[in-house]
Amino acid sequence: MTADDRLAAEYAIGLLEGQDLLDARGRVASDPAFAQAVEWWEERLAPLLDGIAETAPPEQLFARIVAAIDADTGAGGEVVTLRRKVQFWQRTAAAGAIAACAALAALVLVPQTGTSPSSTPQLAAAPLVASIPIGDTPLRLGVTYLPDRKELLVSASGLTADGVHDHELWLVPDDGGTLRSLGVVQAGAEKRVPLDADTAALIHDGIGMVLTREPLGGKPPEASAGPVVAEGAFDSV
Repeated sequence: MTADDRLAAEYAIGLLEGQDLLDARGRVASDPAFAQAVEWWEERLAPLLDGIAETAPPEQLFARIVAAIDADTGAGGEVVTLRRKVQFWQRTAAAGAIAACAALAALVLVPQTGTSPSSTPQLAAAPLVASIPIGDTPLRLGVTYLPDRKELLVSASGLTADGVHDHELWLVPDDGGTLRSLGVVQAGAEKRVPLDADTAALIHDGIGMVLTREPLGGKPPEASAGPVVAEGAFDSV
């Protein structure tokens, strides 16, 4: 996904604010390709809201929040920090939805020419997806396999690097043979991972994966894989 695709998606679902919002509005008015990308995202993300029931907060809730903020005159910096954190987690949560939608749109509807959202789509093989829980935390590693491209999309947008270890994703063959590396996970980002034909041929609905903790850069060639910290399996969409 390009930076413009992500910007168009964030604009479409109302995440942009301030100067970013003004700049995006200007591009919608002046850049036909960007306006078309925004329209493409709106058409595909809007249906996700259909299954969410409307829930109204208590009438006095907002008034109580405003009153509490006004009463704490020394908390100005903390309030700004809190708002920034809320915006960060809004963007992090939206990134997962955008990445999932992009995976399905890019694979179930593969463009005939180029990768532009406006290209005429054609049917492609259905992707496989996995949501791998990370320990006892609410964090998950999202993995999508695109059969037509023999490519993985690995979304680790909620994870942070500790500067000491890396985590490596492995495919667990059905016959219990040697683990197949699917690459080092890039914390805080979405990453495309092209697969060789032999590894791609092993992937099917239900096949397992494990995430191991490794030295920086991944497992050294002469060493065994590190301890398993998470595991999951592919499911068909």
